[in-house]
Amino acid sequence: MGGTTEIAIYPKNAVYSRRDFVWRISSARVESEESEFTSLPGIWRLIMVLEGDITLEHEHHHSVWLRPFQQDAFAGDWMTRSRGMVKDFDIMLSGACTRQMQAVSVQGQSSLAIPGETAQTSGKGKKAVLVVDGMIVASTGMDETWRINTGDALLLTTDHQGATRSVRLFNQSNVEAHVVLATIRYEEVPRQEPRA
Repeated sequence: MGGTTEIAIYPKNAVYSRRDFVWRISSARVESEESEFTSLPGIWRLIMVLEGDITLEHEHHHSVWLRPFQQDAFAGDWMTRSRGMVKDFDIMLSGACTRQMQAVSVQGQSSLAIPGETAQTSGKGKKAVLVVDGMIVASTGMDETWRINTGDALLLTTDHQGATRSVRLFNQSNVEAHVVLATIRYEEVPRQEPRA
């Protein structure tokens, strides 16, 4: 079938196999020409292809052919079959979460500004920057910079007022770099007090 790399999960003590997460970000390789997706009742899924192409058939719903940087959203309890071998980027959501995901390219020896967002709700937010190929230097303009290599992700949490920070991506090489940007908004899970 392939392998999955978990990039982030919330809350941090959640475990995918227990299905007790609010959201989960991962990257996976589908290495079988035909496969059937695991049923995940109560989970909303968003998948973007990074390499290769795949056809997803959601029984009684819709079918879609995805090429690199195209995406599809679907309910985890739909009967979903796939044809094609790919590497993809996945977001799984449960509960009252909203999300958006887009692919951008940063030309060689240039930069790209990703504006932040003001708080829309009382919830929290997480912004993920995944470098598909190349190397990017990310900066929030607050004397904070991070070097993100191919396959690595940078996760930024909203500020204390619930706004996501603006980010500038710098490509210091001569080759175009491809980046996936994802933003998730969610309600904070109440802190569990230890039992006496």
